[in-house]
Amino acid sequence: MPHFEIHVDDIDRAKAFYEGLFDWVLSPAPMGEDVGYHLISGPGFSAPEDPEGGLTGGMMRRMGAAAAPGSPVRGGTMTFEVIDCDERYAWALANGGAEAMPPTSMPGIGRFAYVEDGEGNIVGMITPLAEETV
Repeated sequence: MPHFEIHVDDIDRAKAFYEGLFDWVLSPAPMGEDVGYHLISGPGFSAPEDPEGGLTGGMMRRMGAAAAPGSPVRGGTMTFEVIDCDERYAWALANGGAEAMPPTSMPGIGRFAYVEDGEGNIVGMITPLAEETV
């Protein structure tokens, strides 16, 4: 089962950012308040009753210092499919995100962009080319 975790300093801010950006639902997991672990559900995720069905994700309180804004990527970059990359990129910048790479077209693939989430993480979004143009 593929699983990823987003590490953050401000759980409430990060929760609002990701719920708004990708229409996710972040629900507290029974792991204790000090960890602040939240399970992610929504479009593209496995149902909680069937975690073996596909992608699962979580968000938790960071256990150390975040990378400075604008610093090189340290770790993985998560990229998620969106309907309109340019619109979601603009939403991210208007809601606490910062530019990491503006929307760019990749021939034969689609349109993609990266933003910093306000928590020191970089997240990507991609709008694939329509099937009839691939």
